[in-house]
Amino acid sequence: MLPYLLKTRRRIGKWRQKAAPLFKEFGALRVVECWADDVPDGKLTDFRMAVKAEDHEEVVFSWIEYPSKEVRDAANQKMMSDPRMKEFGDAMPFDGKRMIYGGFSPILDD
Repeated sequence: MLPYLLKTRRRIGKWRQKAAPLFKEFGALRVVECWADDVPDGKLTDFRMAVKAEDHEEVVFSWIEYPSKEVRDAANQKMMSDPRMKEFGDAMPFDGKRMIYGGFSPILDD
């Protein structure tokens, strides 16, 4: 989950269209990106607060699905050393310091 500048929405789509095939090359089954369209303000916490989104930013929720934790871990290693990913790092259209990420194991898949 991360904040994106609203004015860069089109550029982000192009960036992701280039990045998604690399994730798949590294073993991902699918890459999903979702723009917020119903994220109410909370009293204690909410999606916008979680990423410290500003008025000119919107929250994007994304995930990459891998067939296993082992494939995911290997993919993360490949991403760190692949020169193509370093090129993306210089041009990422978001503030990576405010990105929330982690690995999860499914407990229900119905």
